[in-house]
Formats: sequence, C-alpha cells, structure tokens
Amino acid sequence: MNTTGLPDADATDIVRVTEALQMITPRWHARILLTLSQPPQRYTDIAIRLPHLQSGQLHPRLRALCDAGLAERTEHSSRHVLYGLTDRGQQLLPVFQMLGAWAHQHLGNPSRLPLIDHVEDALARLSRRQTPAILWALRFRREATARALAHLVIPGNHWASVYTPLRRLADDGLVVTAGTGCPYRLSPAGEALAPALAALSVWAAGRPMTEAVSHRLWGRPRSLTEATTGPQPWTSHRSRLPAPPARPGSSMLPAAGRHTPHAAWRHHDLFSHPSAPVPQMAGATR
Repeated sequence: MNTTGLPDADATDIVRVTEALQMITPRWHARILLTLSQPPQRYTDIAIRLPHLQSGQLHPRLRALCDAGLAERTEHSSRHVLYGLTDRGQQLLPVFQMLGAWAHQHLGNPSRLPLIDHVEDALARLSRRQTPAILWALRFRREATARALAHLVIPGNHWASVYTPLRRLADDGLVVTAGTGCPYRLSPAGEALAPALAALSVWAAGRPMTEAVSHRLWGRPRSLTEATTGPQPWTSHRSRLPAPPARPGSSMLPAAGRHTPHAAWRHHDLFSHPSAPVPQMAGATR
C-alpha cells in the first residue's frame, strides 16, 4: 500500500531502498561485507582483519548477513567452515564504491580516512528516518515547501513534524532553502547522490546494475532547460491548466550529463586511502 503522496512506483522504490539500508547500515556490516569481498575465508581469518570487533561480536553479524542473503556459510566439515559473499552481496560492492566516493567529495571528511569510513558516513546519513522519502520527493518535485513535503512523505501526520528530518538534511548539506517559509530543494551535494541512489535502487529491486543509468528518477539526466532555469516553484497542488501545444518545428533539447560507467570492482578498494582530487582505489591498509 502506498503510504506517501508520491506515485506508486516511487513509493515502492522508497520502501525497497529503506529496507536495503536497514540491512547494510548496522555497525560493522559494511566492513564485514568488504572483508568478505575476497575469496571465502575462515572465521578466524575474518576476525584477524577486523581487530576492533570484540570477541563474540562477529558471529551474530555474520549470521545476520547470511540471513539477509548477502553472505553465505559453507561447511566442508566440522573444522572447515568458510564464509564468503553471495552473488547478491557481490552486486552491492559497486554501490559502496559510489557512496564512498560521494562522501569523500561532498561531506568534508579528512582525505586521509580509508574510503570505508566515507561509506559508513554516507550510509548513516541516508538511513535516517524519512531521509529517502524526502530525497525522492525533492528529486520528483524539484522544489517544495515544508508543508507540501509533509503531505508527500508523511501523509496523515502533522505537517510540522517534517522539520526535524529537514533540519538534519540541511545540516548534512543535502537540501537547501532560502529561509523560513521558502521552498526546499536538493543541494548540489544532494543532486550528486543521483548515481549512487540509482544504483542502490536497482540493487534493492534485484535488477541489473546496468539499469541504474536509466532509473526513472535518479538516472534521468537533467535537460538543458532544467539546468539553465532551475527548479520551478511548487506548493501542494499541480497545475490544472492543459499543457501548451508544441510549436511547429520544435525539437527536444539534448540531454545533459549522462552518468559514466564505473571501473570494475577490486576487493580491498574501500579500505584504501583515496588520493585527491578523485578517490583512487589502491592497495589494502589492513
């Protein structure tokens, strides 16, 4: 059932992405998945690579990732048990790479941090309550007041409750507004999340990663008209006026800025130190 004021396809997308974030955001999950990105390993080998995990903390997390279908446990004998990623877990790694690169560029974290720290920072921000719904709504509407956003993302609740997640997003630099009572829109950093959110969306839907560039919302490149004129004002109602007829001889403007494909994934990449200006995936630090 659609619990937002957004179109059914977008509402379903938000639910899938929210559930995906709940699987991968808990502490240590991303690091464990990256540790498992090399050939299957014994439990003790994984524990050595994650020395900050205290005794007894690794096993329940591995079990949770196996239950989520992201990791698998293969028992060759009672003394020979290996852990590795499932195909679904492997398909998630490029999403991590994009999220880490985005966080490194837009969140102002020290560049000396391993990229996995940037990934965890990005995941923590995206998994906050109402964050996916607000990002989807602003991408869909381009611009909306707090009251209009509340009707879209939390219908049935008092509209003022949307201010708490909006303030968090503004503090994170993902949304901007000109002041009290003015509409909100995605910031450049919020717009720059498009490739990562498109990839996360198609992964959550179980579709090939190649479909991310044609995602109905985040994969759609902005037209030259949108890029030059900016978002149009919108409150809580769409215009009921008919669309103006096309002028004879008019043609569609070319699309601007298509996403470029990412390099093939290499294990250990997210544990490396990126080098300015673009994070480069180098050797492991662990």
